[in-house]
Amino acid sequence: MTRRAVVLLLAALLPLVAGAGQAQATGYRYWSFWERDGGTWTYATRGPSLVRPADGAVQGFRFSVGENSADAARPRGTAGFAAICADTPPRDGTKRVALVLDFGTPADAPSGETPPAGRTACARVSPDATTAEALASVAGPLRYDASALLCAIAGYPQKGCGEQVPDGSDPAPGKQDPSDPPASSGSSDGGPSLGLAAGIAVVVCLGAAVVLQVRRRG
Repeated sequence: MTRRAVVLLLAALLPLVAGAGQAQATGYRYWSFWERDGGTWTYATRGPSLVRPADGAVQGFRFSVGENSADAARPRGTAGFAAICADTPPRDGTKRVALVLDFGTPADAPSGETPPAGRTACARVSPDATTAEALASVAGPLRYDASALLCAIAGYPQKGCGEQVPDGSDPAPGKQDPSDPPASSGSSDGGPSLGLAAGIAVVVCLGAAVVLQVRRRG
């Protein structure tokens, strides 16, 4: 076998090793917060407790699994402010905020839970109310963690809050809900996976063996 063949062999094996690392991509199960301008949803840059929407605003929440804001799932539904707040007439000294609540899909639900059907609500609140206050007025109970992260809307989900979900499956050990049973030892801590390390070892061993064979024949 020539040196050129060695290079080609290693080049063919490396993508397989890289794929083993990519298979460990991790997402998070959480409620994302959105603001709508016309028919376009935009990921909110501030939390609902910091946003004070204007009268006539449309805002949404979506429960799903995603790695970051770039791949977060948008709320579903096309109803606008006029439709959502049609039965909530304006009133002096208040404002109306239309809310779209998307509880996600069964695939994104925590183990043992079923997402409620999505719905809309029109919150009539004081002019200086935040989105969090508007949400609490129509979709309680809400649940927050110690860092003020929104964990549940209308009681869903019953447990968990922003936990890691490797490969779209169960929460990663070390990041699960405290009420879950302890995870077994030997789990990944965010470093290279066992599969990735094994793949690298195989490539190194094969490469060394082929090079040695080439030298002997030379």
